[in-house]
Amino acid sequence: MSSIPFDIVGFDLDGTLFDTSGDLAAAVNHAIGTIGRPPFPVAAIHPFVGKGAKVMLERALDASGGYDAETLATLLPILLDYYEQNLAIHSIPYPGLLDAMDALTDAGVTLAICTNKAERFTIPLMHQIGLSDRFAAIVGGDTVGVAKPDPAPIHAMIERAGGGRTIFVGDTINDIAGAKNAGIANIAVGFGFLDGPVENLEADAVIQHFDELVPLLQRWPA
Repeated sequence: MSSIPFDIVGFDLDGTLFDTSGDLAAAVNHAIGTIGRPPFPVAAIHPFVGKGAKVMLERALDASGGYDAETLATLLPILLDYYEQNLAIHSIPYPGLLDAMDALTDAGVTLAICTNKAERFTIPLMHQIGLSDRFAAIVGGDTVGVAKPDPAPIHAMIERAGGGRTIFVGDTINDIAGAKNAGIANIAVGFGFLDGPVENLEADAVIQHFDELVPLLQRWPA
């Protein structure tokens, strides 16, 4: 295998490593169902994801008839409690991810995660999917008190993973802007929870399948 000029490859979680939309949709639909709103199809949830559960719920309520602050405050804990009990019913790795992880590990690359998902969901989800031990660092949206696009959680991820040249892979503007703010290279995935064309993210590179990741990294300028 050709050498990869990075010590660490960092990943976002939702919409990047795993398709969590089935479980997120179930939680949203459970919450809005308590006030008589009809459920969304899973695919309709994709544009709602990426800025945390509160924003996801706000977007779902707005799209289903509007809301006020009291409704949001009532439904958010209902959504979160349901999601916490049903983290990994429908969530699965994207095609090609596990092979890409194996290839990166075989090449001596350290894997890490920086997500805006809170730790109370992130850590159990990784355990339930069975991949926690594959990542040297897992930084959640509340780990350091701020979330992406602030660079602090990405810096924390790099430090906890042992330091070194890092590239970050994600699917939203928070991921790509966060990587840029942290001063590191970045790759956008075209299969995640996009709310517009992937080109709008202005990432350094784009992949449409995880089969493309390792060859892309092998070609990356040293």
